[in-house]
Amino acid sequence: MLHHVSPAAVLAVAAMILPSIVSADGPLASDKRGLCFTPNDTTRADDAVWPPALSWYYNYKPLPEPKYKDIPQSEFEFVPMLWGAPETKGDTSFVTTIQDLIKSGVNITNVLGFNEPDAPYSWGGSYLDPITAAQVWVDNIKPLSDVGIRVGLPACTAGQDGLPWLRTFVRECSKLVSTENKKENCTFDFVTIHWYGSFEGLASHMGQYAAEFPNKTMWITEYNFAHQSLEDTQAFYKISAEYFDRLDFVERYSLFGAFRSDVSNVGPNAAMLSNDGRLTDIGAWYLGKESTGVKPTDGQSVSAAVRQTVSIVSASLIGAAAGAWGLF
Repeated sequence: MLHHVSPAAVLAVAAMILPSIVSADGPLASDKRGLCFTPNDTTRADDAVWPPALSWYYNYKPLPEPKYKDIPQSEFEFVPMLWGAPETKGDTSFVTTIQDLIKSGVNITNVLGFNEPDAPYSWGGSYLDPITAAQVWVDNIKPLSDVGIRVGLPACTAGQDGLPWLRTFVRECSKLVSTENKKENCTFDFVTIHWYGSFEGLASHMGQYAAEFPNKTMWITEYNFAHQSLEDTQAFYKISAEYFDRLDFVERYSLFGAFRSDVSNVGPNAAMLSNDGRLTDIGAWYLGKESTGVKPTDGQSVSAAVRQTVSIVSASLIGAAAGAWGLF
């Protein structure tokens, strides 16, 4: 079903929500919310926190996480991603992987495109020029779209190069799928958005996407208010979650914050888990739970605990060695 998405409508809802009073515990649970999965090998027990409260997840990969692979898609949907371009031109291993997943009984209905292709590797982007990306898309994403799997437009950064990159990508992709006798458009089902600034900026950015790609639904697959005070970060979460839940054309969203505060690269207050792995208020709200009163920086981090253990062990070894040598 197509939704009429106009920039004016996007901003009108934002203007309506901004002065409103959001409940102390934030908006209630929403089946739009998903998990942007970024695991930490030292705290894998945290992986169990998110399902079944969230309905879907992605992990920047084409294959599901081992921890979640036995959970039915109807309960916790895995959405594969083609993160970047393969090393070899003409490589179609991504589409083969997805086809094999489907053959094995995994009901794949949605696929995500490139992750921040307009950004360098050092920033976490896949650093792809739009012409190369268009060919990879036609080789690996179009065959899935042709059999009814819904596909998301590449997720560019919110920087000034994002939308120009997408315009060039769509144009080049359309050229590849057209012939002399028949002009075709590069098809996709929804746009994907990343944002790490204020709510007002987010609403404006979504309005730009609505203008550029009318009648396309939106997935906000990475977002947060990075490197802000706890009060401002919590306020941003509440108002943005209410905003997304009110807008019919926002199909899904995933807060970038499913990790502990001490390893957060978007500021300690943006994390949904405290240093010691407990749900923060934002983490609890995101899962539809009541406030926990846990601050992001509460508790000792794993890395600090490891350092402390190493220091104690080192001191013990030094003491034992010193004793053996008769230094004490």
